[in-house]
Amino acid sequence: MLTRVVIAASGVVLVGMLASSCSSAAPAEANPELAPRGTAMTMVTPSHQDLANTVSLTGQVTMNPVFGLVAPVGGQLRYLTVKAPDHTPTVPTRVGSVWRNGVPHALEVPAGATFAGRLTDDRATVTAGMPVASAKLAGYAIVAEIDGKQAYQISGHLTSVRAQIDNGPGPFPCRALGTIAALPAGTVPEPPAPPVKPAASPASGAPAPPAEPPTGEPADGPDGSEATGLRLVCTAPAGTKLINGASVTLEVVTARAKNALVVPVEAVAGRQGRGQVEVVESGGGRRVADVVLGLTDGKVIQVRSGLKGNEKLSVPGPDLPPGPPAPDGEQAPAGSK
Repeated sequence: MLTRVVIAASGVVLVGMLASSCSSAAPAEANPELAPRGTAMTMVTPSHQDLANTVSLTGQVTMNPVFGLVAPVGGQLRYLTVKAPDHTPTVPTRVGSVWRNGVPHALEVPAGATFAGRLTDDRATVTAGMPVASAKLAGYAIVAEIDGKQAYQISGHLTSVRAQIDNGPGPFPCRALGTIAALPAGTVPEPPAPPVKPAASPASGAPAPPAEPPTGEPADGPDGSEATGLRLVCTAPAGTKLINGASVTLEVVTARAKNALVVPVEAVAGRQGRGQVEVVESGGGRRVADVVLGLTDGKVIQVRSGLKGNEKLSVPGPDLPPGPPAPDGEQAPAGSK
């Protein structure tokens, strides 16, 4: 019994020694939260894909909206006298021309809309793309108000617009009208009064004195157009059922790129124009490379130049270096360490 007890005791001691040995051999577990700043936790390689830059807007079905027409080129603007139509025009209406180097470039209101007002003085010098006239569409359109943050994404880059009416038709292509720029109030000049010939006096044959102008309220003249903020106006295909005031979601494609070189947005410092990426060399070293950026869909971003396409990039990308310490006696900005 003694032997059995000793063996049992030895077994206990042996197990304890084995347990102790296993515990001491296990490496200390690393805590990723304590990794030094700038440590490359993931590496990615650029890839190629088709890319579209899209902006989402909220709009509304609106009756007879006002939209702006822009100067086709830079030059001197000369307006024409436009008579008020007695019906909705079915062909474009010419409202003026921009003269450049002795050549006129027509300014026209599209069919289905009427001239609503001049936005600048006659014979003023204008730049290409500047709003110079307003027009009013006859019928339904979709109008989306645009904030300043979205203006530069959309202005001049309307590749395509798709609309989805809430609980209604869609999605369908929506044809954009005019410009998205904010419009001042438009004015329509009064037509010149025709000359009045004095009537002969029946008694003496001498010209009668000019007639007195009629008293009372003046006749209503053209009102021009109201001022507008930044807005996108587009029209639905024929046959689409529209209800005034219905809510609409618009997807605006501002640009497209075929087979673009892209990297995840997390690998890039910067989003517009220029940025930086951190390239991991084959020997483990790292270097920061400047890149020229293009389109982004929020997940990946186009790299126009600065990379060959076979590099390995660290994620997250490079970070800004810490700023200089605050001078003695000055309080550091809130949130700084």
